[in-house]
Amino acid sequence: MKKLILRTVSYLLVAVLASVTTLAVSQFVAGGKLTVVQKLLDQCFIGEIDQKAMEDAAAAAMVDALGDRWSHYQTAEEYKEYRDYVTNTYVGVGITIQIREDGQGLDIIQVEPDSPADQAGIQVGDRLVSVEGQNIFGMTVTQVGELIKVEEGAQVALGLLRQDQELTISVTTRRLKTAVARGELLEDGIGLVRIVNFDDRCASETIAVIEDLLAQGAKSLIFDVRNNPGGYQHELVKLLDYLLPEGPLFRSQDYRGVEQVDQSDANCLELPMAVLVNLHSYSAAEFFAAALEEYDAAVLVGEKTFGKGYFQSTYE
Repeated sequence: MKKLILRTVSYLLVAVLASVTTLAVSQFVAGGKLTVVQKLLDQCFIGEIDQKAMEDAAAAAMVDALGDRWSHYQTAEEYKEYRDYVTNTYVGVGITIQIREDGQGLDIIQVEPDSPADQAGIQVGDRLVSVEGQNIFGMTVTQVGELIKVEEGAQVALGLLRQDQELTISVTTRRLKTAVARGELLEDGIGLVRIVNFDDRCASETIAVIEDLLAQGAKSLIFDVRNNPGGYQHELVKLLDYLLPEGPLFRSQDYRGVEQVDQSDANCLELPMAVLVNLHSYSAAEFFAAALEEYDAAVLVGEKTFGKGYFQSTYE
């Protein structure tokens, strides 16, 4: 009889403990699964918790769980780089470098006009051999770029060889613009316009390039949007409005089902045109090519494009 009482008491004790645990967890559950996990970690994990890393990982996992290739989460650091990308800017000194076959440093093949490097006296043909006293022999362009890529306003000491003369020039980094469009007048009055992306300044720079080519005597235009990742809808529409006659340019529908139709005015550019595309022409680059073709304003040349018919919104 005593054993039976003890066994009954032990069962009751287990039942009470189980109900207390269940009650505690159900109180957590009221705030949602993530709240439960957060509170359990706060109360039960012995080590230190990196709250920021945990939140970044959770946010990224939530977005990844959608299974949508175009939706993604960025950390604060990644977002800062993304902002540089879409504004077509970067922090640097304004040089383009190219690796040497002998591995003995990197050749400077371009110096941006009025850039910090230009103002400091760095010249095309100089050989970059060190950054902040660190020998860069055997490094890749990317590795050297990371050494130079420091905070805006920082001074960077660049070691150079100029006709066997050793120089050390200190350059202050600043935010520089990346050219979005470039033009070249080819034979027979053909103007070639390369559009890098449809992000900030695309329309204004592309229109400026076109007008410069027209002033040089261009009689026809080729737009090269191969490997163009796309960009902003408003930049696309502004450029199409300049090129095409009156009519609808771009029809879109947002996630609420609201439709928007962007229209072109009657002013247009009446020249023979062609557009070069490839598999890596995305989004706005594809819409650009399609609009010119549908208006019979240009012929398309190249490969079938990627097929990204969605536009994205960024939430900070």
